[in-house]
Amino acid sequence: MIVFDLKCSRHGHPFEAWFGSSADYEDQRTRGLLTCPVCGDPDIDKALMAPAIPAKANRRSDTPAPSSVAMAQGPQAVEAAKARAVIEQLAKAQSEALKDSQWVGRQFADVARAMHYGEQDHASVHGEVAPEEAKALMEEGVPVAPLPFPVIPPKAQN
Repeated sequence: MIVFDLKCSRHGHPFEAWFGSSADYEDQRTRGLLTCPVCGDPDIDKALMAPAIPAKANRRSDTPAPSSVAMAQGPQAVEAAKARAVIEQLAKAQSEALKDSQWVGRQFADVARAMHYGEQDHASVHGEVAPEEAKALMEEGVPVAPLPFPVIPPKAQN
């Protein structure tokens, strides 16, 4: 059995189909037995497929490759798949960074200042501040940084 990524010529709808062999695909296509499952277009072609060649164990990346369906849909779909992968990696990194951090909520500015001025032991904390307050902290030299993604307060989680 072999799987092909296919697309209709009218609208470019991508889909996949299984065949006994490449010859079976050609036979069914020439006899008009293939149609687009979305719009019924009988003019079907193979879509661009990315080969599934595994990387060497010492060369593997944690970032998933764009799917062959995304490749078949065009450059925008490939870029969207890459963007999703980057966002997932950022979310994973933020989650890892906050694993040992304490949520201080709206007390963040006070806690950050107390640590900066030596009134409190240094610790990894995160919380909420208004944009103006964050700017004021940075102007004072308090080492703070915004998180890429919003954090759900612990008491608000299900």
